[in-house]
Amino acid sequence: MMLDVRDAVVRYGAITALHGISFEVAQGEIVTLLGANGAGKTTTLRMLSGLHAPSSGSINFEGRDIARVKAHDFSVMGISHVPEGRRIFPQMTVEENLEMGAFKRTGSYDDDIERMYTTFPILKERRKQLGANLSGGEQQMLAIARALMAEPRLLLLDEPSMGLAPMIVETIFHIIGEIRDQGTTVFLVEQNAAQALRLADRGYVMENGRIVFTDTASKLLHDERVRAVYLGESVEG
Repeated sequence: MMLDVRDAVVRYGAITALHGISFEVAQGEIVTLLGANGAGKTTTLRMLSGLHAPSSGSINFEGRDIARVKAHDFSVMGISHVPEGRRIFPQMTVEENLEMGAFKRTGSYDDDIERMYTTFPILKERRKQLGANLSGGEQQMLAIARALMAEPRLLLLDEPSMGLAPMIVETIFHIIGEIRDQGTTVFLVEQNAAQALRLADRGYVMENGRIVFTDTASKLLHDERVRAVYLGESVEG
């Protein structure tokens, strides 16, 4: 198992944000984590990228316990995190943003930049533009491409469709599928539950810092309890 989380508890002072959650991600999968705002999804990603260590429990990545590893070492280990809100460098060009994604690598990465331009053709057109001047969809593509420049084996995505037009959302999800097909495992936090479940292999549903449902993505998509409580009318059709 590539990622194995067992009984992880995360606290913010006196507040318990994650109540002993357990889940796993196998190599080559897209696994999605669903839930309402405040359910604990972003806290889970912050825990997985070293930004908030669990109070107890274990996080094993490729057989190594990473629960106490510092955040700045995660990219070297093979984990990249695309946070909610994109957080590109607005006063750097597209190409400079991509170069920043490879800052811990040694040797030439020109071929990888060209590969990003093949995966995200619009970024090649915008390569000399400042990040601040890109559209929301272009910024999201840049954030994902920058994360891929670190050559991750596991990509953590936090709400990649947030604030984007439906046509751009379709493009982003298509690209996520391509990323998996190229060999990168994906752990996806997404409020667009129907879209995420149509793409993912498996899913977990979180409520109040606890995992309350887990199954294949297809079964979750058609589970009446999940549809009624978590997916709503967005799954119709």
